[in-house]
Amino acid sequence: MLRVGISEFRSNMNTILQKVQNGEIVSLQVRGTEVAKLVPSHIASDLAMAELERIRQTAYVGDLLSPIDEKWEVVE
Repeated sequence: MLRVGISEFRSNMNTILQKVQNGEIVSLQVRGTEVAKLVPSHIASDLAMAELERIRQTAYVGDLLSPIDEKWEVVE
């Protein structure tokens, strides 16, 4: 992963975006702290699908339309 400061990104935006287009992940940083990550779109969708699959393994979707004052059943 390439780490780039904001001022460097401003100066070299076209070159950095070309690297992202070619598959590189770029971490945008302010004073050494990551504030954003540029990820190629095909990788971003793969990562999102993997995260959804991970969540699906432990998630429980119950009845979200029941009235609030109704007692809920605990599912373990």
